[in-house]
Amino acid sequence: MDDPAIPEPAHLHALSALARINLVSRTAARLAEGVRALLDDGRRPVSCAVVDIACGGGDVTLDLVSRLRRSARPDARMLGIDVSPRAIERCQAAAMRCGTEATFEVRDALRQGCPPCDVAVSSLFLHHLDDHDAARLLRGMAAAARIGVVVSDLVRSRLGLGLAVIGTTMLSSSQIARVDGPLSVRAARTITEYRRLCDAAGLASATIRRVWPERVVIRWRRPAAWVPR
Repeated sequence: MDDPAIPEPAHLHALSALARINLVSRTAARLAEGVRALLDDGRRPVSCAVVDIACGGGDVTLDLVSRLRRSARPDARMLGIDVSPRAIERCQAAAMRCGTEATFEVRDALRQGCPPCDVAVSSLFLHHLDDHDAARLLRGMAAAARIGVVVSDLVRSRLGLGLAVIGTTMLSSSQIARVDGPLSVRAARTITEYRRLCDAAGLASATIRRVWPERVVIRWRRPAAWVPR
């Protein structure tokens, strides 16, 4: 799905499939829970600026900002970034269609870093990266986020693999999604490996929670004396 050589119609079809999978998997709902937990700590920030790293087709980004604005954060501002210009065009068109305010821009988070924000989030991106780049991404998100980080991704397991096969078969006719789903589970990490990754990134205080359907939610709050590695 990340191959820039994929024809545009096939790429957009796959992004639509991923949007349905994210909806059924409650990806945005899980991220919203994590963001609210970071914000509801008695230190209410003046603003609520959230950056979504590798936002893909923007379905999670738009759902997330809508959920935050409906739940006591009407001031929530959302920026989605992705390395794919095609994906960002789709995001912008989707935002116009649904009337949800969000900003999108082409940006490579690994090379250019995460823009300054209150909370940095990401979903279904870590499994695309090796341990070195994944730790570098988490460090960059943590350094940019004034309050904390929330990440959702896949868990590598037999159950997760079975769910990926069934889910992509039932929820989409996209051949790219049907191939990419199982491959993504195989490339994902176990809970123990996510813990090691967070420790390597300097986020040892992060909470790591396994949620249905074979996903993980990582939530990290910036300690008062935290210094980026």
